[in-house]
Amino acid sequence: MPAVSTALREDLHRAGYYPELVADVLDVALSDEPVLAHLVHPETTFDSAEVRRHVTVLALTATRLVCAHVDDHPADAEHPSASASATTESVPLRELRSVALTHVVAQPERHHAGESALELTLAIGWGAVSRVDLEPASCGDPQCDADHGYTGTLAPDDVVVRVSAAAEGVQAVRAATDFARRLSAASAGS
Repeated sequence: MPAVSTALREDLHRAGYYPELVADVLDVALSDEPVLAHLVHPETTFDSAEVRRHVTVLALTATRLVCAHVDDHPADAEHPSASASATTESVPLRELRSVALTHVVAQPERHHAGESALELTLAIGWGAVSRVDLEPASCGDPQCDADHGYTGTLAPDDVVVRVSAAAEGVQAVRAATDFARRLSAASAGS
């Protein structure tokens, strides 16, 4: 029996982005382990010359977080037909280092318990990928023109999913919040 549940398969079809391909690569990565919670996030990006689509799927099992990412590759001089690449990664829950949530709300002074955010950003880190933000370092002396090197921050950046009510709808933000809640609980127990 495939590990990709009926609910996950329905969400893949609703997203409309190569649903059978995504289900197949997830099924291989899940290795028959049932999905407890999932998040399907299709995204379209606009380049100056083309439109690119991709989808990120997060599937939580009792032991792992399975991440799938599928991208379009348009035809070009070397590749006469369009293609897609599908990558999956399985992360044991005990390896998760952080589950960070950023909730954006309008009129926070009027916020009521249980109201959905306008936007939710879910950042999950397990140490495979980090983002480095650097800027020139300076000292407190306004007359100083010495080179003080650089200062910066290193932040986990394995998977970041941003869901917006304006773009995807309030229900998509709620679904992302529900998934984040389940993932947070699962990562705390591992």
